[in-house]
Amino acid sequence: MCGLGGEFRLDGARGDRDAVARMSPCLERRGPDSKGTWSHGPVAFLHHRLKIIDLSEAGSQPMVDEELRLALVFNGCIYNHHELRRELQGHGYRFRSTSDTEVILAAYHHWGTACVDRFLGMFAFVIHELDSGRLVMARDRLGIKPLYLSETPQRIRFASTLPALLAAGDVDTSIDAVALHHYLSWHSVVPAPRTMLTGVRKLPPATVRVIEPDGSATESVYWNPPATRELSLSPGEWRERTLAALEAAVRRRMVSDVPVGVLLSGGLDSSLIVSLLAKAGQSGLATFSIGFNSVAGESGDEFEYSDLMAKEFGTDHHKIMIPDDRLASGLDGAIGAMSEPMVSHDCVAFYLLSEEVSKSITVVQSGQGADEVFAGYDWYPPLAGVPRSKAAQAYADVFFDRPGHLVAGLLNPQWHVSGDPSLSYVRDHFAAPGAQTTLDAALRIDSRVMLVDDPVKRVDNMTMAWGLEARVPFLDHELVELAALCPPELKLAHGGKGVLKEAARGVVPDAVIDRTKGYFPVPGVRHLDGQILDRVRDALLSRTATDRALYRPEVVNTLLADPNTARTTIGANVVWQLGLLELWLQRIGL
Repeated sequence: MCGLGGEFRLDGARGDRDAVARMSPCLERRGPDSKGTWSHGPVAFLHHRLKIIDLSEAGSQPMVDEELRLALVFNGCIYNHHELRRELQGHGYRFRSTSDTEVILAAYHHWGTACVDRFLGMFAFVIHELDSGRLVMARDRLGIKPLYLSETPQRIRFASTLPALLAAGDVDTSIDAVALHHYLSWHSVVPAPRTMLTGVRKLPPATVRVIEPDGSATESVYWNPPATRELSLSPGEWRERTLAALEAAVRRRMVSDVPVGVLLSGGLDSSLIVSLLAKAGQSGLATFSIGFNSVAGESGDEFEYSDLMAKEFGTDHHKIMIPDDRLASGLDGAIGAMSEPMVSHDCVAFYLLSEEVSKSITVVQSGQGADEVFAGYDWYPPLAGVPRSKAAQAYADVFFDRPGHLVAGLLNPQWHVSGDPSLSYVRDHFAAPGAQTTLDAALRIDSRVMLVDDPVKRVDNMTMAWGLEARVPFLDHELVELAALCPPELKLAHGGKGVLKEAARGVVPDAVIDRTKGYFPVPGVRHLDGQILDRVRDALLSRTATDRALYRPEVVNTLLADPNTARTTIGANVVWQLGLLELWLQRIGL
């Protein structure tokens, strides 16, 4: 788990090492253990390393293999690197390290771009072929690891974070009006390749891009979840298959040369991870939970259930209570860690939790993704039985923050866009082949798009801000494939995640399985008051915001007069949503 950056020149010039060096401060916290640079002709690479696998200098990056004539920068982890190493040794490859990085180089040399089909893991990497001059970049199937791009006719720059590209310079920082519409309509989700800035794009998940020295490029998607149900199993068999797939996913994510802990929220998903690790014989497992003070009658912790799990399985449990005076500084840090603006209030929780966890451990497993894969959210049941002809609108009705005409009502006229690009995007996605039912289509778009550009991005940004690697077993692609084949009624059973709850029986205490669904609560952000409200108000009323003129002044004034009443469709605070974007823009210097 690391931070990478670089440049590929298309105009015959040498890679701009100075521009790439300017990225370094923005990537250092992702990889605080060591720094490496390398340049060759049109290419300049930068890498900041977090040492997880092969702690020796033999695993350092950028990694260059003169025999294979390849150079690589890589962020992530290939969980099956031991198995791939043995297979490649059988083909005559020799290894100088025990790192997964070197396995990627050999795998690419042997299988070409098809190597990605063999990787079990999370990754974003860039490979340079020294002889052909070609550049190859790839991203994992579920987009767990980010890769941002800034392109001109003269060069392509790439980095693990958007601010790193801004630091390199020469970026069009105008706001993308369509991305702004997505942010305000789709709960801050801005689907790839767009970002909020016109001059920065991101490589989509499950994508390999090959760029020739003259700038011509091809892009291919190498993975999609199954489109049709091929398995005919009884409910009991689905339970067994689900549990076995999750056990394998959790076991894979223990591959490490340093200890691996668990972020234990007290919900079903993280509790299952703890239970399965205990079942596999893991002893002395470190678990971490976070809590905040209650606000407006809303509890700020789920310690009742995380304490139960820690006692049941004898974990080395760390219960972290965040005082109110740390919340405001945590907000500043969380916004500074965002590559893109993310409205979910639990960004602050993940940021502060990661700060504490990183003091004692550098790798954790986390439960993100289960709700999107196994239909755990409350907007899924209303979609069951909706005809496919009405599917996209039905999805927008239950999940979008607001329809297109209300987005326009928030914005000054210069930011209006024609039509409703967010609804159009969803309609196109729902119309793609496969996905037999409306619920199937909703789960497909949530696992391929919403999940990538909200919860997964949130976890990566907030944990990596403290040099903490977060692994997400519910996004093991084989588990995701199995879940896609599972009949909708089994997923919707028991109030959602039915098949997962059945798999958990006898593994997790019933009290955790049968509890009311919880969320990562941060009442001080959901209910704005005090310093947090002051920060949001100051940002929205600042001269910078006035000059930018995103929002209609009368809308801002009305919302600030009653900051905790207006809510989006799924309950987010509207003042927070508007203010967070302005705070983020100001934080990145715009």
